Amino acid sequence: MYDKLLSEGKIGNLTLKNRVVMTAMGVDAAEPNGHAGPRVSDYYEERAKGGVGLIVTEVTRVNDTHGVALGQQLSMSNDGVIEDFAKMVDKIHSHGTKIFVQLHHPGRQNLAAIADSWWMLMKVGKVFPKLWDIMYAAGKYADPALLDAPMVQKMMKFMPPIVGASNIPLELGETFFKGQPTRALTTWEVKRLEKQFIEAAVRVKKSGADGVELHGAHGYLIQQFMSPHTNNRTDEYGGTLENRMRFCLNILKGIKEACGQDFPVIVRVAVDEFYEKIGYPDTGIHLPEGIEICKILEKAGADAIDVSCGTYETGNTVIEPMSYEPGWRSYLVKAVKDVVSVPVIGVGVIRTPEQAEELLESGNQDFIGLGRPLLADPHWVRKAEEGRANEILRCISCVTCFETDEANALKGEPCECSLNPKNCREILYNENTLPKNGNGLTVAVVGAGPAGLTAAREAAYRGFNTVLLEKADQVGGQLNLAKAPPHKDKMQWAIDDLTAIAKAAGVDIRTGVTVDEAYLKELKPYAIILATGGVSVRPNIPGLDRDNVCTTTDVLNGSVKLEGKRVAVIGSGLTGLETAELLVENGNQVTIAEMADKIGPGVWVQNYWDVMPNLTKAGVNMLAGHKLIEVNDAGVVLEEPDAQRKTVEVDAVVLSLGVRPVNDLAAAAKKIADKVVLVGDANKPGKVVNATRAAMEAVAGL
Repeated sequence: MYDKLLSEGKIGNLTLKNRVVMTAMGVDAAEPNGHAGPRVSDYYEERAKGGVGLIVTEVTRVNDTHGVALGQQLSMSNDGVIEDFAKMVDKIHSHGTKIFVQLHHPGRQNLAAIADSWWMLMKVGKVFPKLWDIMYAAGKYADPALLDAPMVQKMMKFMPPIVGASNIPLELGETFFKGQPTRALTTWEVKRLEKQFIEAAVRVKKSGADGVELHGAHGYLIQQFMSPHTNNRTDEYGGTLENRMRFCLNILKGIKEACGQDFPVIVRVAVDEFYEKIGYPDTGIHLPEGIEICKILEKAGADAIDVSCGTYETGNTVIEPMSYEPGWRSYLVKAVKDVVSVPVIGVGVIRTPEQAEELLESGNQDFIGLGRPLLADPHWVRKAEEGRANEILRCISCVTCFETDEANALKGEPCECSLNPKNCREILYNENTLPKNGNGLTVAVVGAGPAGLTAAREAAYRGFNTVLLEKADQVGGQLNLAKAPPHKDKMQWAIDDLTAIAKAAGVDIRTGVTVDEAYLKELKPYAIILATGGVSVRPNIPGLDRDNVCTTTDVLNGSVKLEGKRVAVIGSGLTGLETAELLVENGNQVTIAEMADKIGPGVWVQNYWDVMPNLTKAGVNMLAGHKLIEVNDAGVVLEEPDAQRKTVEVDAVVLSLGVRPVNDLAAAAKKIADKVVLVGDANKPGKVVNATRAAMEAVAGL
C-alpha cells in the first residue's frame, strides 16, 4: 500500500526514506533572537517522529537589519545560532528524517515596524533577557487592530521604507502590507545580500543539516527580482529574464562553491503569480516564463525544484482557503516535471495518501509536499505506513494557522491549528505533561462537536474510560452547520476524522441521548466536561418574533428553506456572509445589513476575499453602518450612519448576530463530580480553534 509514496527518493546525492517533504511554513515558534529553542525543536521533532522523509524549516532569515519577517523566526544570520540549531538537527536525524533550511528574505512583503526595529530589540534582549517577557506580556493586551491595514499605513509614516528589488510597493489585491513605502536595494546591497545567503548556507552545513532551500516564491525577495512586475531595475539585475534571475543564480552558484557541489540546494519557485485572478492579466510571471525559470535553475545546478505559485497580492493561491479543490495546482507541477530532469516537489491541497500515491504514480511529480496537513496531523506519514489512513486528521484549509500566526505575533505565541491544539505546543502537551494515569476512571463528555470530540479523544489517550454523549442523532455539533454553505464540504472531513480518531482511541460515543442529572449520576464520573455548544442570539428588537424571521442556524440546518425570496441577512460575520452565499445559490435576492462601519468585521482577510467576490457578482446589496431597528409588515427598518431610518422591503429576515452559551447542565454536573469543566461555546462562544484548545486545556487539567 502506497508503495511509491513510501519508497526511497533522492535529491542530489542525498537519499530520503520516503517521498514526503514537509514544506516550509512560518509558524513563529523559534526564539526572539532566531535561535532554535525547545519549542521549535519539539515542533519539528514531532513531525520527524511522524515519519516524514524531509523537513524544510520555516522561512529562515539571512539578514537581521531589514530581513526579519517574523518575531519568532529561525535565523542563520550569525555563527551564534549554529550550536542550538545543531542540537535540533541531531533530534531530527535520530528519527531517520533529513532536514533542509529554507533561506529567506521578505523584501517588500514585510512590516517596516518589524524590519527596522527587531535588530535593535535583539541587541537590548541580549543584555536584558527579560525584555521579551515584558514585551509579550504587554502584547497580550494590545489591540489586534494594530495590524489592520489603515493602522499599518499610519505607522509607516514614521518608519524608514522597506526594501525590495525595486521601489514598487504592494498595491494590488488585499493585504495589510499594502501601501508601505518601498525603496530599491542598491547594487552594493544586492551583492552584500548574495554573500549573506551564501554565508547562511555555510552555517547550515556546519550545523549538520542536510541542505538548503532558496525561497524564490510567494512574492518574497528572490521572486521580486525574477518577476517583471516587481523588477524595473536598470542595472545588471534588471531587464531580461537572465538579468532578473542573476540574484538567485549568483546565490546558487556561491553556495555550491562554498559548501561543495554535493551539498544539495532546492529552489522554491512561483511558476505563476496569478495576477489575472485579481484583475491584472498582463502582470507578473505566467506559467510559460515560470517554466523557463525552472529550466535555467536546473542548468545552474539546482538539485530539485519545489513548485509553488502566487504572491501576497494573490494570497489565496499561496495558502488556499476552503474553496480550492484538492490537487488544483497539479498542472503547474506537471508542467515543470515535463521539462526538467531534477526531482520536482509539488504542493497544492494534497490531503490523503491515496491522492499522493496517484500523483506519484502518474508521473506528475517526484515528491509530495505537505505543509498544513502536517500541522493538523504530524503523524500523517506514520498512519499511512501502518494502514491507518482513515485516522489521519485532514487539514480543512480553514487558514486559521495563517490567521493566528498574525494574531499571536504581538503575544510571542506561535500559530495554531483549528483541529490540532497541540500544534507548535508539543513542549506543553506530550507524554510527560499528559501522563497515562486515567486508570480507567470515567470521564463523561457532553456534546460531540469539535470541543467534545477533542476532549473525549485526549481523555481516552490518558487512560480514562471516556463516554461521549450527544443529544442529536449525529456527531459534529456546529460543524454540521458550517458545512452547509457552498465550498464548505471539507467541514465534513473534520467531522469524519475527529470521530474516527476518537473511536480508535477507545471513546464510547453515544448519540440520540437525553442527558440529565440522573443519566450522569449513573455513569459515576470522575470528571464531566460540558461541550454543549451554543444557540443563536435573538436580541430584544421589535418584530423578531414574526414568522418570517429566523436565524442562520435555521437556514443552515435546513429547517427553514428560502427560495426565490427577498431576504435580509442581519450581521456580516463569516457565518452571515457564508449563509448569504447559500441563499444566493438558492435563488434569493439578498441584502446584508451590518451595524459596524464595514462588511465582515473580524473576518480574516483570506476568508473575506474568498466569499466577497461571489456575493458581489451575485448583486448582493451590502449595507455597512446600518443598525436593525425593527421588523414589520413592510420589511426591515434600518438606522443609517447619519441616524436617518429607511425601510428595506424583504420577504424574510435571517439573523446572524452571534451565539450564546448553552450550559444548563452545569449545576447538576457539579453535584455529581468534583471536576466539571465547560469548554467551547458552552463556556465562551468562539471559533473552532478556541473550542479545541479549551478542550485540550481541560483534559490537561484532569
